[in-house]
Amino acid sequence: MSMRFTTELSAVRALVRQAAQEAGLSESRAVDLEIAVNELAANTVRHTHSAGTLEVWHDDREIVCQIKDAGHIRDPLAGKRTPRPGALSGYGLWLVNQVCDDVEVHTAQTGTTVRIRANLTGS
Repeated sequence: MSMRFTTELSAVRALVRQAAQEAGLSESRAVDLEIAVNELAANTVRHTHSAGTLEVWHDDREIVCQIKDAGHIRDPLAGKRTPRPGALSGYGLWLVNQVCDDVEVHTAQTGTTVRIRANLTGS
């Protein structure tokens, strides 16, 4: 499953919800995945001012969601550190790292790809 998005994040959430149900992800883990993808897509809208692409696939072990956009993440540890108390930003990618089983970030001057995984077993 895949889609391009600009500002309409409800369609992004609906696609992830549908894919999670089809993959057999538990309800609580599906909500986590939907929140994580929404955060990534919102970052695309907020920081890149260009369209993003969401791709979702699964096998019998995991569901994978991948967001690609034209943005560039300057901080190599973005999302890996707890935001400072009182910080007004920096929570989105950190939250994604808290609720997903695996988070991969690949960034270059030409764009960024974030791939997140949720295990189906034990969900």
